[in-house]
Amino acid sequence: MAKISILKEFWDFIKFYKKFWLIPIIIILLLIGLLIFLSEGSAITPFIYTLF
Repeated sequence: MAKISILKEFWDFIKFYKKFWLIPIIIILLLIGLLIFLSEGSAITPFIYTLF
């Protein structure tokens, strides 16, 4: 339940301060994190590290 309140509070912050440019940054960071998490220990790992 706490995660939902954190997301709601973050959304309220974005709406109140008109910081909509944060949304694509957060989405990209989450996708990169998901990619690294899912590819951990696989054959793709060396190629991901060369991107960074």
